[in-house]
Amino acid sequence: MMKNQLAGLMKQAQAMQAQMAKLQEEAATKTVTGTAGGGVVTVTANGAMEIVNILIDPDAVKNGDAEMLQDVVLAASNDALKKARQMMA
Repeated sequence: MMKNQLAGLMKQAQAMQAQMAKLQEEAATKTVTGTAGGGVVTVTANGAMEIVNILIDPDAVKNGDAEMLQDVVLAASNDALKKARQMMA
């Protein structure tokens, strides 16, 4: 009887593992967008917590303030990743 219970548990664990793999695969196809600087920078992240796109308004580059632009990109990236975590919760 103990062998049957163990075999059943193993089967359940394998099914759960397969389901988790499927969910992770699906999550990678879903995206969210974060913005900063009033829309100057837009960052897209997927459910796998990967940054998949960054859009920067060309006018933001013209002023030459690289430090400000870096801060805005960072803020938009963090916003996108926060939304991706919330989507997966």
